[in-house]
Amino acid sequence: MLTRRQLLANTALLSALAPFAGFNELLAAERKQKFHIGACDWSIGKSSDIGAFDVARQIGLDGIMVNMGSEKNNLHLRDKTLQQAYLHASKKTGVKISSLAIGELNNVPYKSDPRTEEWVWDTIEVASNLNVTVILLAFFGKNDLRDDEAGKKEVVRRLKRAAPKAEKLGIILGVESYLNAKEHLDIIEQVGSKSVKTYLDFRNTADAGYDVVKEVKQLGADNICELHIKENGFLLGQGSLPWEQIRDLVYEMRYYGDGWMQIEGAMPPKAKVVESYQQNLQFLRKLFNKKI
Repeated sequence: MLTRRQLLANTALLSALAPFAGFNELLAAERKQKFHIGACDWSIGKSSDIGAFDVARQIGLDGIMVNMGSEKNNLHLRDKTLQQAYLHASKKTGVKISSLAIGELNNVPYKSDPRTEEWVWDTIEVASNLNVTVILLAFFGKNDLRDDEAGKKEVVRRLKRAAPKAEKLGIILGVESYLNAKEHLDIIEQVGSKSVKTYLDFRNTADAGYDVVKEVKQLGADNICELHIKENGFLLGQGSLPWEQIRDLVYEMRYYGDGWMQIEGAMPPKAKVVESYQQNLQFLRKLFNKKI
């Protein structure tokens, strides 16, 4: 128990520090925060479908990552009428729009197809209209950057053109790929913008053959914008990823990013979506029950 003298001394110290610039910011930085937990709309069977809000509400999720659309529907979320419908559905269900993704880049590559520059440019405006700060740029399938130096070079060129607009509107472009930490950092450094970061998926890192802990430490918290949490073909905690070790790493790095983590692809074959994602959500809330 503090003595009266100690209490007075502590009060005097706080009073003495308070006038200094940055003291309030220092205290604010120490305030603890918890992650919001969402899911990718495509992983709950509602890719680029406004019905994702109702499914997410049944699950109990805080939000959803919304896919912009496909080549077939011309990335339909660029339509302002549909954007308003999404905002209305979010308000009605209480499920937030956490972030956006351009999944179609896996089929129509950003590294080569000229149409995709306009897609990314327009999606930056959509993100601003929907009050989200992160856009996932997918680099898998036809857009895979592994062993493709020409592709990486073109991606850097395109990101340099898009980054100033993203910076102006406060949007982060998150590169998600099978590249290792060094390759991601090379892209970030070459673009030279605070609006280009890595979208981190621990399962992708492991599947690409890398040590998850070493890779994430090398990336550093400041270069990661958001997290995908998945175990392909398994519920969370029933696959091979060391989730407790990953959690401890997140705490150690004091990573928070945009405050969201998204469940993706964490369901056994033929399992029911709502029940599976409720279990995944419970697992994550228990795992990340500490505040960072």
